Amino acid sequence: MKKIALYLLALTFTCTAALAAGGLDGFLSNLNVQARADLSGFAGRLSAQFGVPGVQVSATLGTVREPADAFMIYQLGQMTHQPYQRVLQTYQANRGKGWGVIAKSLGIKPGSAEFHALKRGDFALTGRPGRTWEQRDDYGKGKGRGKGHNK
Repeated sequence: MKKIALYLLALTFTCTAALAAGGLDGFLSNLNVQARADLSGFAGRLSAQFGVPGVQVSATLGTVREPADAFMIYQLGQMTHQPYQRVLQTYQANRGKGWGVIAKSLGIKPGSAEFHALKRGDFALTGRPGRTWEQRDDYGKGKGRGKGHNK
């Protein structure tokens, strides 16, 4: 019986650790792997999805630490309705502080649907134009503590 309990405890710990490794960090890590395997394809998908000319995508990729950082610059620009150049400036000024700090600097409020999507890494690099993160089937269906909580 003790062996079963220890096995279940180890399994629970393993599952919890796997889930904790997900979220934004897991998404960005996977994106970096994809980008390093085919950087020109990655740049092409960024260009198509965010409507940024390939030359500008290449320039952005040349100024960021990791390829996934370029994705986040365009994604946050889309989410905040700001030009990617402004997001890039904010990224450079706050490098190393994390995407949450950068998002807050751009006006994304903690607790908002956008901030929760950021923390979950609830994004996709599809390479298809015109589909924003809000148009996902599960957008807005989180467990937020919005109005009406504890009434």
